[in-house]
Amino acid sequence: MKPKVLILSFSPITNDARVLKQVELFKERYEVTTCGYGEPPSGVVEHFRIPDDRLAYDLYGRYITLRQYRAVYSRLGAVRWCREQLVPGSWDVVLANDVETVPLALELKPHAGVHADLHEYTPRMKEHNLAWAQKISPYFVWLCRKYVTKAASWTTVSMGLAREYERVFGITPEIVTNAAPYQNRPVRSVSEPIRLVHSGACLRDRNLLDMLEGVRRATRPVTLDLFLTKNDPSYHAEIVARAAEIPAVTVHEPVPYAALPDALAEYDVGVFVLKPINFNYEWALPNKLFDFVQARLGIVVGPSAEMSTIVREYGLGTVAGDFTPEGLAQEINELTPEKVLAWKRAADRAADELSAEHQVKEWALALERLLAGA
Repeated sequence: MKPKVLILSFSPITNDARVLKQVELFKERYEVTTCGYGEPPSGVVEHFRIPDDRLAYDLYGRYITLRQYRAVYSRLGAVRWCREQLVPGSWDVVLANDVETVPLALELKPHAGVHADLHEYTPRMKEHNLAWAQKISPYFVWLCRKYVTKAASWTTVSMGLAREYERVFGITPEIVTNAAPYQNRPVRSVSEPIRLVHSGACLRDRNLLDMLEGVRRATRPVTLDLFLTKNDPSYHAEIVARAAEIPAVTVHEPVPYAALPDALAEYDVGVFVLKPINFNYEWALPNKLFDFVQARLGIVVGPSAEMSTIVREYGLGTVAGDFTPEGLAQEINELTPEKVLAWKRAADRAADELSAEHQVKEWALALERLLAGA
């Protein structure tokens, strides 16, 4: 019989690109069960669908203030529902996504252990918010010290995050970047004006309006199209309103992740300038960077440590001198069709090496080690 693996995530799994890659990797070699929000992903033997009204992040303020963290966790709607539905001892391995699922995964007592995939450095996720840093961060530190350290193995998304987990908690995560699956597609010619694109979450702390301002200030003719998920409807409305004042900028409805590569491939250069307002943003290595590569686009990023390293190492694009609209405008002004075409060809050469198929091997090795040990 195939080993039984539970992939546990407090997210809508069919919309979570990273968790979907885990499902795709393991659904043939193991008997995979999933637990999360939304519809079941294809290929799993069973899916435990957490009801939408059973929230995973409804932290009870009084318990947080009193630092009664065990009670905080036990009170979460998603945790209570999972404890009612998931039977301990039913799986050989639990693959726990993010810090919040690890205590529950350990309670399920998988025969070979728990692998924790840490999508963020959670204790400093919103440290730019003073109230969050003072009240919520200690809760996540507690989760990491008491539970995450007890997992059998770990992965995370970038070297910066891995070093911090090791420095603070003494664990040594391997790296699985948010790479996109390999796409076999041609390098397209460069448009004139050059077409810029950005895709991702509409979050106020990402300062997306700065990218619009950079395009407005640029003297070189370009267009910028944005595909944004409406995480913050009020901020999304602000972006739409501002885009209406800039003829070169268009905001589109989001597209499903499976359709994103084809949508991005219509453009020339992917853009992401992310101010390092917190630790996770400082060391961000987001999936959109790899989406741009698979779409065979050139790339413009700010001087973020991990993103700029990959862009420079593979010759994929250029790195702005700072995170300001002026810095972005300067890079836009220096674009030429010849330069962008060279970047697109570099993306084509790097697409295989930077694909998910290479990165997910660390997950495969981690689970093989656990099962061999058991």
